[in-house]
Amino acid sequence: MNRTTQYSRIKPRQLVVAVAVASISQLVNAEQVQMATVLVVEKPVPAALDNSMQQPPSVIEMLRAATNDSASLLRDIPGVSLYAAGGVSSLPAIHGLADDRLRIKVDGMDLIAACPNHMNPPLSYVEPSNIGLLKVYAGITPVSVGGDSIGGTIVAERPAPEFALSGEGSISKAEVGTFYRSNNNAFGGNLNATYATDNLSINYSGSWSQADNYTAGGNFRDYVDTGRPGHTLDLDEVGSTAYETRNHALGIAFRSGDNLFQTRLSYQDMPEQLYPNQRMDLLENTQKLANFAWTREFDWGVMEARAYHESVDHFMDFGDDKRFWYGALSNPDGRACSPIGFMALGQPTCAAGMPMYSESENTGLSLKADINLNPDQLLRVGADLQRYRLDDYWTASGGGMGPDIFQNIHNGQRDRSAVFAEVESSHNERWTTLLGARYERVNMDADEVQGYSMMANQGVESAAFNAKSRDQTDDNLDLTALARYQFSDTLDIEVGLARKVRSPNLYERYTWSSWAMAATMNNFVGDGNGYVGDVNLKPETAYTASATFDWHASDRRWNIAATPFFTHVDDYIDAVALPAWGSDQFNVLQYANQSARLYGIDLSMQMPLASNDWGRWGLKGVINYTQGENRDSGDELYNIMPLNGRFTLNHQHGGWDNALEWVVVDDKNEGSDVRNEIATSGYSLINLRSSHSWKQVRLDFGVENLFDRYYTLPTGGAYTGQGRTMSMNGVPWGIAVPGMGRSAYVGVKVTF
Repeated sequence: MNRTTQYSRIKPRQLVVAVAVASISQLVNAEQVQMATVLVVEKPVPAALDNSMQQPPSVIEMLRAATNDSASLLRDIPGVSLYAAGGVSSLPAIHGLADDRLRIKVDGMDLIAACPNHMNPPLSYVEPSNIGLLKVYAGITPVSVGGDSIGGTIVAERPAPEFALSGEGSISKAEVGTFYRSNNNAFGGNLNATYATDNLSINYSGSWSQADNYTAGGNFRDYVDTGRPGHTLDLDEVGSTAYETRNHALGIAFRSGDNLFQTRLSYQDMPEQLYPNQRMDLLENTQKLANFAWTREFDWGVMEARAYHESVDHFMDFGDDKRFWYGALSNPDGRACSPIGFMALGQPTCAAGMPMYSESENTGLSLKADINLNPDQLLRVGADLQRYRLDDYWTASGGGMGPDIFQNIHNGQRDRSAVFAEVESSHNERWTTLLGARYERVNMDADEVQGYSMMANQGVESAAFNAKSRDQTDDNLDLTALARYQFSDTLDIEVGLARKVRSPNLYERYTWSSWAMAATMNNFVGDGNGYVGDVNLKPETAYTASATFDWHASDRRWNIAATPFFTHVDDYIDAVALPAWGSDQFNVLQYANQSARLYGIDLSMQMPLASNDWGRWGLKGVINYTQGENRDSGDELYNIMPLNGRFTLNHQHGGWDNALEWVVVDDKNEGSDVRNEIATSGYSLINLRSSHSWKQVRLDFGVENLFDRYYTLPTGGAYTGQGRTMSMNGVPWGIAVPGMGRSAYVGVKVTF
């Protein structure tokens, strides 16, 4: 089902209901009026039953100038929200399940965040300017695209290779683009060049971008008093939000007869990405990646094989905003400390630094085939292998961090092997079903560890960890059943049931120290707390039921879709309090298996409004509602996006493509008590977007947060972007990360 509607946010619940009712009423009446559609979505459907939601290329193109965060391109997809993180590395969530609970495939590869704060998630390795396909499987995920995940699948692919037509000779083409954003002085550029004959295609793509800290909206110029003399936080400029990144990729494709061979070599150098909700910053990330694929068409179907290898070198320490300055103090490596005053024992101080290194190797193999059993049945079979190795260690740096190397994870190993099969059947012109099963074996292990020293129970806890049996094997079974029924020419109904299983990641199983300084460095949810792993964690098993009711005009000029869902999770990996837990502060927590459930509904619609001398007008909207509960403790699940919506008035005329977007988000008053989750207020934002295309030039410009509203991010976590972050409660508790204020942007793309 192609539900490519733009997603929105809502503030008051009464307003949501009113807008939804009004929209439904207009949609019902719209079938009797002949109007042109505003956005034509051309989505090739490879099979009769495809329940993914694909972001139209036109929407991706319009958003490229406004963001360098590829995950933010998903903002228009029903059911999707974002965990705020670094400027190019937000973490997508589907129906309240995020990060490793999703399977994120980039160019057919399963990439893994190699960082105790997950600062390098899979989508951070591909720039928005280089995305050709972006789609989401929410709710019921076919076993052919899901595995080792319980929340859904996100598929991101670079543009497919281009070839010259037979007899055309060769083609050469290039694209050069640049952009600027006013709020954080973000700027950068991209280059894409292709040379191709009828059987050879060579493509290079490169991009570079950088940004300063962004400023919050409104006239918020006051300081937040932390209760410490001389220690205040200026939340006009949101500390630790700057970034710089560089990406390069070389693709070579060759086709011969029915065979297509593809090779892609990519390299990322990210000198800096600062984090407002983490205690450390990314100060260097290098990824080297080789991806090889072979595809062949047979009379009976299609076969694809893939092999890839990725190495990541990741370095974290304190960025300037997390160091201290008083008078003219500089830190040992010569950089100025943050202009945030702090007095310790009456003396100026500056954090000496805490170097942290993560090194990973990720190797994968996959083989899959689509087999046409008969005109009405398609069989998909496949196998996956993945070998992952991780070393996470922190070198000695003084101030209690030494004299030894702290081994956070020593030779962590996570190996997956999987086989799957699914059958898609068209029973008649109205009924289509998809049945699938996937078996995965996950083997995990880690070597013995050590702390900096014997202090703070490092010796006791490392000895206890080393004495445990760390070799773990999980046998996981996924089952999926999906059916679509065409009730009438104007109503399609899709229902599904699924059992999905995810094994813990290395950080959930093998981080071992409850020492506050070490534990707070292990946190990939941005709540300011510290986390300790548990070797004996069980895999999460999720049982999901969902249904989609899609009302539409017979010619699809308008549609409205409703998708209620319910997920029950056994052995959900949540956090439990340790003895020293306290309210209204940051704490050290431990991962533990509990029981959880999530439920909610996604509403989406699109409709034409008018077609006249002023152009074509249309309206799109999405409303998302999710609730998550820990059934063992009665607590709320962490970082659940409150009721929200996004409504977009579209306009097209000639070469112009314009949009007025209204984003509304409800209050977030209930959150995870064990994590002391921070409440946030509801808000409403207006965004303007416009573009004009000529034959070889495209101009994009717009304004985000037009009225410069101050708001805090409901899934942005706790603000720890400035100050003495090495001490667990050395930074104030209770401040949510502010959102970006008004920002005008402009982008230009030239093709030749």
